Amino acid sequence: MEFITIDYWDDEVWEVWCPIYEAAFGKKNGKQKHIIRNMFLKSPCFFHIGRDHTGVQVIALTGKLPQLEVLLIDYLAVSKKRRNEGIGRTMVQYLKKWAMETGKFDGIVIEAEADDTQENEERIRFWLKCGFNKTEYIHQYKVVPEPYRAMYIKLKTEADIPKRGEDWFRHIGLFHRQSFQGAS
Repeated sequence: MEFITIDYWDDEVWEVWCPIYEAAFGKKNGKQKHIIRNMFLKSPCFFHIGRDHTGVQVIALTGKLPQLEVLLIDYLAVSKKRRNEGIGRTMVQYLKKWAMETGKFDGIVIEAEADDTQENEERIRFWLKCGFNKTEYIHQYKVVPEPYRAMYIKLKTEADIPKRGEDWFRHIGLFHRQSFQGAS
């Protein structure tokens, strides 16, 4: 699997990245193209693509949280035909390695859906297997119906990053507000 990271908006990258994104998140949980483009204008954001000889198999969208040296995994998805092969975990390993090699990040955080469903429990188990710590706090956004919990991993032992979910969501909320601000 070959991985690439792009730190700017690129329509050609969007075209190869988007099919897996839309298949996984669709209209329900996905941001529209103009919002994602705006994210790249507002703060450091990154497209990550994993591909093999048959094409793109896994994607991620990440961004730097305001006020912290932490990478937010906003979206991560594996192509439907390649799920349950360890490709998602391989992408997370790549993201950890990439974040550490840049020297710019002390940790990584994700928002995991917290509704009590089998699917969400499987997602949380996935993140735990990838080394993430689960916070107890459940956050309810005003604009989306499902609740979320923060899960994080420290990349540097000396890093001073939040441990409480409430603290994580203050920073994640800033990131999301920036993403939508001025988007048209």
